[in-house]
Amino acid sequence: MKRIKLYILCFMLISSSILMISCSKKSNDNTSNTSDNSSSSSSITQTFTLDELKTYDGQNGNSAYVAIDGIVYDVTNIDEWKNGKHKNGLVAGADLTSALADSPHGEKVLKDLPIVGKLE
Repeated sequence: MKRIKLYILCFMLISSSILMISCSKKSNDNTSNTSDNSSSSSSITQTFTLDELKTYDGQNGNSAYVAIDGIVYDVTNIDEWKNGKHKNGLVAGADLTSALADSPHGEKVLKDLPIVGKLE
């Protein structure tokens, strides 16, 4: 019985590793216009200039990214960012560090957002 449990545990660990690798590859494929690629999925792997970030505006099928304090977040699948537009005229594809300071929710919303890179 212990051997079966061990096999199941090993299978689950291998399966989750394969899934993480697959997700990491998909993330890198979606951000192929960026300049810095790294094989480590635990560190920030993409670097964006402001001009590159502007292309991720959530319009015409583009992903929606925003930068806060030098970190670039993916807001594509966030309902409040539909088509790259948020309340009070905020738009994706921009550095919104100062806008976050004035927002009612503050930084707490950032913890649930996927990080896709850093702003150069």
